[in-house]
Amino acid sequence: MADVEALIGDAIAAARSGDVRLAERQLDRLVVGDPTAVDPALSGRLVRAVGRLWPRGWQPVDVARIVIRRAGVRPGRLLADVLAADRRGQARTPAWWDEQLAALDARVWWADDAAHLAGWAARERLDRVTALREVVEVLAVLESLPPVAVLRPPPGASEVGAAPSGRSGSRMLDRVRALLAKAESTSYPAEAEALTGKAQELMARHSIDEALLETGPADQPGGIRLGTDAPYAGAKALLAQEVAAANRCESVWSDDLGFATVLGFPADLDAVEVLYTSLLVQATTAMLRGRAQRRRASGRRTREYDESFLNAFALRIGERLRAATERTSREAAATDGGERLLPVLATRSDAVRRRAETLFPEVTRGRLTIRDEEGWSSGAAAADRARLAPDARPPRPGSGGGRPSTRRPG
Repeated sequence: MADVEALIGDAIAAARSGDVRLAERQLDRLVVGDPTAVDPALSGRLVRAVGRLWPRGWQPVDVARIVIRRAGVRPGRLLADVLAADRRGQARTPAWWDEQLAALDARVWWADDAAHLAGWAARERLDRVTALREVVEVLAVLESLPPVAVLRPPPGASEVGAAPSGRSGSRMLDRVRALLAKAESTSYPAEAEALTGKAQELMARHSIDEALLETGPADQPGGIRLGTDAPYAGAKALLAQEVAAANRCESVWSDDLGFATVLGFPADLDAVEVLYTSLLVQATTAMLRGRAQRRRASGRRTREYDESFLNAFALRIGERLRAATERTSREAAATDGGERLLPVLATRSDAVRRRAETLFPEVTRGRLTIRDEEGWSSGAAAADRARLAPDARPPRPGSGGGRPSTRRPG
């Protein structure tokens, strides 16, 4: 068995080195090995590899996202099997953990662990060489991942002191999702903008209600991670930052890992997650519409146009969401008493900021560069069809604006 483990280690090291010829030579050594020894050893190493990631801050959805990003969709399905095998070895897991596994369709479908890899290869219609290559690629990804911020205690650890990332107020979320579904499906931009604004107002009011119900010291803020994969990863990170700011959260972008970490309290994190997902759809739809108009007018389509469009959309929609939050907060202060509400909100904002400073002591910030004025103007207009703040104006092209806070690699 030690010889098999050494072969696997050599194959992983070669894959991580980037030397294609060396990687193929080491893979050949695995291929000629005895499957009854190689396959169980590979399966065991996969399960141990994911298990080591949980205390280092990773969650199942995070691992799935980066494996798919770096290795591909088919290796992502293998990872789902590995996550299911790892779960089977856990005595207890929190509900949110099992929800993530269910979303990834991670389930044990095989009868014999020793035959799992052969069964997976048969399901995917892979020859043994290709199957082993992809197994090694997954291991190379898993064993190269750095520690990340621990947002929620992993299975077996205590949840004390950390606010969960919620699903608070499911009826409210259902109403918000219904509004956003209408916003995504309508062909009228003004209607989409109005529906999104109403969704933000509902979530802001829900957040205020949750804050006023608080008794005793506030819990420590929790967090979520939002995918920011290519294309236009920077624009997606900017959108996450703007939506987070409108909901009293902090966002830090790990561009090398393909996600933004958003910190805040449960109701606010719920708002960020559902709004970000919907606004990505709305922004992409509006961008494609603008691109088609540009192509008909000039016959040109450039990456600079698309990226400028999405950046402008993110900044302008952020202004509008913040205006909705501020208006809702003023109305709540008038109704519930500002002398009670405002200190609670200030305390929460301070707690979120301190949490961000603790988890990300070193971040870098950059200025936004706009390379296509037409794309910028079109993106600002797309986000500005139905004004929530009549006196607001989109920023001028080239006037700067904040790029997302970016985690500096440790």
